[in-house]
Amino acid sequence: FLNYYSVIKNCSELTVNEYANDLSTFFKYIKIIRGLVAKEVPFEEIVVSDISLDLISSVTLNDAYMYLTYCKINRNNNERTRSRKVSTLRAFYKYLTVQKKLIKDNPLQELESPRIKKSLPKYLTLEESLSLLNSVDGKFKERDYCIITLFLNCGLRLSELVSLNLSDIRSNNTLTVTGKGNKERTIYLNDACVDAINAYLPVRPVDGVKDKDALFISRQKGRISPKTVQYVVKTTLEKAGLADRDLSTHKLRHTAATLMYQHGNVDVLVLKDILGHENLGTTEIYTHIVDEQLKKASESN
Repeated sequence: FLNYYSVIKNCSELTVNEYANDLSTFFKYIKIIRGLVAKEVPFEEIVVSDISLDLISSVTLNDAYMYLTYCKINRNNNERTRSRKVSTLRAFYKYLTVQKKLIKDNPLQELESPRIKKSLPKYLTLEESLSLLNSVDGKFKERDYCIITLFLNCGLRLSELVSLNLSDIRSNNTLTVTGKGNKERTIYLNDACVDAINAYLPVRPVDGVKDKDALFISRQKGRISPKTVQYVVKTTLEKAGLADRDLSTHKLRHTAATLMYQHGNVDVLVLKDILGHENLGTTEIYTHIVDEQLKKASESN
């Protein structure tokens, strides 16, 4: 199943790992409620390599709903996490019944996802974004400034930024980005991005670098890791006095999209392509942000 979603469906390594963890957690729970594991065995130490097709096919719709209750109460999973777990289970059982035909009837075909409360994404204002950039400091100032500049101007996902290569920067000031499902898109770099890249490249390590094509290099001379980028953003937010806003690298993506729509007069269809969204509905959240601001301005007038 995992190989199918990696090779055929072309899902990212992160997505496949999430599928693996979700299925592992589910069948650990099934072994517990079926009495197939001793009570003193810690949950994380329960083995799932012995799961049989008979046990898999014995799962009922009620088992799945009880599992979601367990995830909410015992594991403190929010509705988004539980919704992802539902998607994993439905995909797994569909694979067994449709692709492999190992099970005749799909017991989880009617499994519903938790309703997700729609909320407007958090983002920085234009002034806060400038303050964040002005707060970049330290030994790797040029690298970190370039990272945050690309987040704020290009709306990159964390995984997209980390995977950037030198060869992705083209002579016509465009950037080739590999997004979800290995889909490539082209982003046009503005002057701020070009200047930040040109300031970083002369100080980018060359000697002893393990991944010579990686754009952003870590202290250990390898490709920069997602955790390092998250740390860079977190510490810079603290220096800018924005630590209490519950912001993250993904919030900088929200910021880029919001500022493009607010100040750049970017059409929502163009914004969809820049962000690499599959559906227009995902992009339209940023139009709602502006609508909400207009509403609040009207109410406070």
